[in-house]
Amino acid sequence: MGTNGSTMLEPLRQGLPPIDPSAVSDAASVALPARYEAVCSARQFTRNTLCRWELDERFDDIALVVSELVTNALRHALPADTPRDRQEQPVRLHLMHWASRLVCAVRDPSDDSPVTRDTDDDFSAESGRGLFLVDSFSDSWGWHPLAGALRGKVVWALFRLG
Repeated sequence: MGTNGSTMLEPLRQGLPPIDPSAVSDAASVALPARYEAVCSARQFTRNTLCRWELDERFDDIALVVSELVTNALRHALPADTPRDRQEQPVRLHLMHWASRLVCAVRDPSDDSPVTRDTDDDFSAESGRGLFLVDSFSDSWGWHPLAGALRGKVVWALFRLG
């Protein structure tokens, strides 16, 4: 990972679980446009990256979580006036691989905290289950606001490997 990538990830790493950032063995990220087709792009990027890292056996669970995090960012974190058809790329997906862990993190421009919905209220509801699924399929998850010049937040999910 070059200097540019390291600098870009620094605010992201500050809010991740206590894993030594210098021990990261691989990292990849992709900017995603403000369109729902971005979820498909994020899944394909995840598939390609996991195959390259020889972690493709974990694709199903990780791709489900990536899909939910990206969908939540597109649905809830973009300002209402964000044009959905322009080529702007306000959401970024990061994948980081340590020897025994993988972190998926989605950065978006909103300062609002993610809100979990009580699934007991209406489990059949189409929206509101995303973070419940993230919690169910990952080993842990969290979020933090970005500091410095970057505005917004990062929502991350951690997977234990092996």
